[in-house]
Amino acid sequence: MSSKREIWPGKPWPRGATFDGSGTNFAVYSQVATRVEVCLFDRADPTKEVERFDLPMSTEFVWHGYVPDLEPGTLYGLRVHGPYEPEKGHRCNPHKLLVDPYAKALHGEVDWKQPVFGYPLDHPKKDLMRDERDSAAGMPKGVVVSDFFDWGNDRRLDIPWRKTVIYEAHVRGLTMRHPGVPEHQRGTYAGLGSPAIIEHLQKLGVTSVELLPVQEFADDSFLNDKGLSNFWGYSTLNYFAPEQRYASRKTPGGAVAEFKSMVKSLHAAGIEVILDVVYNHTCEGNHLGPTLSFKGIDNASYYWTMPEARHYLDFTGCGNSLNASNPQTARFIVDSLRYWVEEMHVDGFRFDLATVLGRTGKGGYDPNAPIFQIINQDPVLGRVKLIAEPWDVGLGGYQVGGFPSPWHEWNGKYRDALRKYWKGDENQAAEVGYRLTGSADLFAAARRRPQASINFVTAHDGFTLHDLVTYSSKHNEANGEHNRDGADDNQAWNCGVEGETDNKDIISLRERQKRNLMASLFLSTGVPMIVAGDEMGRTQNGNNNAYCQDNELSWVDWNLDKTRQDLLEFTRKLIQFRHGQPVLQRRRFFQGEHLWESEHKDLAWFKPDGTEMGPEDWQKPFVRSLAFLLGGDAIPTPDERGQRVNGDSLLVLLNAHHDTVAFTVPPPGEGGAWRLELYTADDKRGNEEMKPGKFEMAGRSLAVFRKPGNNNTP
Repeated sequence: MSSKREIWPGKPWPRGATFDGSGTNFAVYSQVATRVEVCLFDRADPTKEVERFDLPMSTEFVWHGYVPDLEPGTLYGLRVHGPYEPEKGHRCNPHKLLVDPYAKALHGEVDWKQPVFGYPLDHPKKDLMRDERDSAAGMPKGVVVSDFFDWGNDRRLDIPWRKTVIYEAHVRGLTMRHPGVPEHQRGTYAGLGSPAIIEHLQKLGVTSVELLPVQEFADDSFLNDKGLSNFWGYSTLNYFAPEQRYASRKTPGGAVAEFKSMVKSLHAAGIEVILDVVYNHTCEGNHLGPTLSFKGIDNASYYWTMPEARHYLDFTGCGNSLNASNPQTARFIVDSLRYWVEEMHVDGFRFDLATVLGRTGKGGYDPNAPIFQIINQDPVLGRVKLIAEPWDVGLGGYQVGGFPSPWHEWNGKYRDALRKYWKGDENQAAEVGYRLTGSADLFAAARRRPQASINFVTAHDGFTLHDLVTYSSKHNEANGEHNRDGADDNQAWNCGVEGETDNKDIISLRERQKRNLMASLFLSTGVPMIVAGDEMGRTQNGNNNAYCQDNELSWVDWNLDKTRQDLLEFTRKLIQFRHGQPVLQRRRFFQGEHLWESEHKDLAWFKPDGTEMGPEDWQKPFVRSLAFLLGGDAIPTPDERGQRVNGDSLLVLLNAHHDTVAFTVPPPGEGGAWRLELYTADDKRGNEEMKPGKFEMAGRSLAVFRKPGNNNTP
């Protein structure tokens, strides 16, 4: 189907489809292609191809052409001619319509009933045989978009790491059941940017929302067969286009403007937007997966392949791994990230399975990998928040503490230590001591700061906070995988009964455990992160892998009884308390010394009898009760004007023992007294002056005492 349009040579940059006000330039990189066609489709019937033309020029492996008068809203796809030689790593097949990797928006979803695989599924040679049926009817189409948007005075917020509180959320899951969100906006970007959601975030005190994947992703065929869907979105199809299913208006390209409006509203409320991004693998799977985009454009450049080339190196457990050590793939990743910062105004990224990005050579991890250097040196990306999930499933993949500055890391060791400690495991004293105070053992040697540690007890992947204290085992039957999916080692404890119960004593213990974990998180040095709904006791009925549950199991329930409302108020109080305490926002690791001729050491640890912990005490297996004091007059870093920061001193008592323990409270020092701020065993207590002597700590409880200082919050 030839085109009657006049096609000009165009330019090899920028890549993708770029509208300049008069027409559209197309540019597609493929080192292996011998010819690249652009196909246009009918907006009223996207399965109907209406026009096709070749990109007439190739410059340094970039195929390009300019089409006068081609306007935004045009639907298009690519066909790439070239070798189909899987045994050599090449999978070009012009019978398969492909999504442009640089498309700024997509329209439509993958239809798995159409021939979207590059080979005939029933052929004995499988992927070694090319399938010549046209896949266009089953493929999403790229959308030519205009970058114009009235941002007004919007700008990146640049909230300092020491003041950052992260709220991990799912666009749909957070908004689907909120009664204050207009019904037509529930589950959408507009819903997330609505006054009702913003009010909740502001009252809670979080500074940054970290959104589960919003880059265009595909539902997996095996989930479709079971009537389920890829709810979390960790199966990316396109790294530029915002996920269209989260747009309230379904017009082609409408998700772009709606996403921008959401960011603008959140910024106006003082809330950053961080994206969870999946640059480790794509939805195209292994050698038997579909041909949707990268695989058919330049398979050998974009993916890690085995030496024999047909099969993929899989560091992700998802069938393939993007090869960020390839210069063109690295450029693609950086181009995508920069687009989200410059055009979509996001404030940072959390990189899923980020160790994959650092794989070089034969697949080993290198903290000096080219992609890290490129990102760190980039004048745009080097200034935004960069968070690594520092592991993958490959050899040597667990790299907590192994990423270069200025990266920050999800601290899985923090999560595990806090869970083990509060359920009463032995030999946890030293481990929890490091985690509560910034994980110096992981980050200090590389001269990184305490804020390199993103502290969390729960995340989207795993039990919710409520389920962590309600179930000892996973209950994932709803996923249709016979409860074989999801982690088996959760360090969870049901407090005596598996699942929900009417036993008041067990309910009371569970609520106390939630408060213990939440309080520990916000009293720790580092950057705290909570997952949406934990502040309100959200449950997934024991499902620790609800990746395919787009229903009330995953949606936040906003109908709160008194117990859940009390937990919400407790969490709000904690976050506000943290914001007001300079000693919880330290930028340097503790020294255990007196600083600035301070009255207290910057950090001191105590036994229940009030004496300081010695080296031998940390090694005792049954240490479950301990305390630490943070000296508010021993903060080493000055404020932005070079003035000394002098805040409150805090004393935190921790009793993970099952029985009551009498703590001897250390003296507060001259000119002041300890005031009890919170006590997880009794919400009614607080803001009361404590007399010298003993404090009876109920089993499994936490208390915070504060000695007011000459506050000068940085």
